[in-house]
Amino acid sequence: MVLTDREIQSAIESKQIKIEPQLPDPECYSSTSLDLTLSKFLRIWKKSKVVGVDQIVSPATPGYSFNDFSQVYSDPHEIGDDGFVLEPGSFVLGWTRETIELPISARLAARVEGKSSLARLGIGIHVTAPTIHAGFKGPIQLEFCNHGTLRVRIMHGMPVCQLIFEQTFGTPEKGYKGQFFGQEQSR
Repeated sequence: MVLTDREIQSAIESKQIKIEPQLPDPECYSSTSLDLTLSKFLRIWKKSKVVGVDQIVSPATPGYSFNDFSQVYSDPHEIGDDGFVLEPGSFVLGWTRETIELPISARLAARVEGKSSLARLGIGIHVTAPTIHAGFKGPIQLEFCNHGTLRVRIMHGMPVCQLIFEQTFGTPEKGYKGQFFGQEQSR
C-alpha cells in the first residue's frame, strides 16, 4: 500500500519516518510522494590515464568494499554556487541533503524515484537501486546518469528525487544492515 501525502505527514509527526535536518516544506509533497533535495557533495569517477590499460572492477571478490573502492577511484567534489554540469554520457554519485530513517517498527519502506522534470532532459537519478529498506538510516545516495544529448546544470538544494513510501506486510525480522547502512555523504 502506497502512503498518500496526509499519511506521509502523519508518519513524520509520529516519528515513523524521521527526516533531518528539517521537516519538509508543504510544497515538497505530492499526492503520493515526498520530494528530497540535492546535497552539495558529489563523487566523480576517475578515468584511467594509461593507454592500453583496462580497469576491471570485481565486486564478487572476497573482501571487496564499495566504500573502499570509491575512495580510491573517485574524487570528491563540492557543488559551488554555479552548480555542476552533467555532461552527456556522464555518471556521478550524489546524495540527498536530507537524512532519512525508517525504523523497522514503523513497517515502512520507500522507493526513490527521479523527478520527471529531470527525466525529460535525460537525467536519471538511480540506476537499479530504488529500494529504501525498512530500518534504513542515512542520506540517500543517488546515481546520476545523463542519457540525453544536452549538458544539464544541477544545483545543490534543488528538488532532485521523490520518495514513495509503502507499508510492509508485517514487521521485518531484521532491519537493513547492508554495506550502506548509516552511510554518510562522502567528501
